[in-house]
Amino acid sequence: MQPSIDLLFHALADPSRRKIIERLSRGPATVSELARPLDMSLPAVVQHLQLLEASGIVTTKKIGRVRTCSLDAMSLSRAEQWLNERRNAVVQRLGRLGEYLESTQSDPKK
Repeated sequence: MQPSIDLLFHALADPSRRKIIERLSRGPATVSELARPLDMSLPAVVQHLQLLEASGIVTTKKIGRVRTCSLDAMSLSRAEQWLNERRNAVVQRLGRLGEYLESTQSDPKK
């Protein structure tokens, strides 16, 4: 079962989590590597990663004592699809409004 779109956008809402996503877009990284540029404790980074994993954006694999994180691009595609559907609906409504306004204008030549 896919995580809800609400959880996905909740995960994307935080600047620190977006920094983690930006880093993972360049390739897998360990938790320590992800924590290094962030101004927070390692346990705080782990909490952010747990939310990213629950949302489906990040997957993790533990080998020995090292946990490596990777980005799941398909989950970001879900967010993109949702936004595109909303954009298309708005564009269609605006198109219909434009058509209506054109049909209600009187011809100045008459």
